[in-house]
Amino acid sequence: MKSRLSVYLEPELLDRLEAYVERRGVSRSMIAEAAIASFLSPDAAERQEAALVRRLDRLNRHADRLERDVGIGVEMLAMFVRFWLTATPPLPEASQAAARAKGRERYGAFVESLGRRLATGRAFTRELSLDLQGNGGTGDGSGPGVDED
Repeated sequence: MKSRLSVYLEPELLDRLEAYVERRGVSRSMIAEAAIASFLSPDAAERQEAALVRRLDRLNRHADRLERDVGIGVEMLAMFVRFWLTATPPLPEASQAAARAKGRERYGAFVESLGRRLATGRAFTRELSLDLQGNGGTGDGSGPGVDED
């Protein structure tokens, strides 16, 4: 003998249940009983674990890409600073005020160019990987996406 069970469902879920019942020509009780049996079956835990593992794997791959991209950014900045510091001669005292003014002007242009680039959604790390693979340019920084602003 079966026992009676009352459940409360969200309206969207109830609509989906009703549509399924009409399509299949079965009772709501039969669908509910099959769903509960499936949920409580021993392999349900394995399916849930497999779904969780897939999600964790996807998150891990995403974290690996982020780590790679941050590493590229750090190395790129370190190389730029090293080259700039070794290649830039010191300015005479008389030229420093003009150089500071020109630096502020160039920094403003840089920030504007960066804002435009970020607004387009282009990513340097993506362009770099294309350049390195030989698909997007010469690999010398003259490939597509070099911002001429």
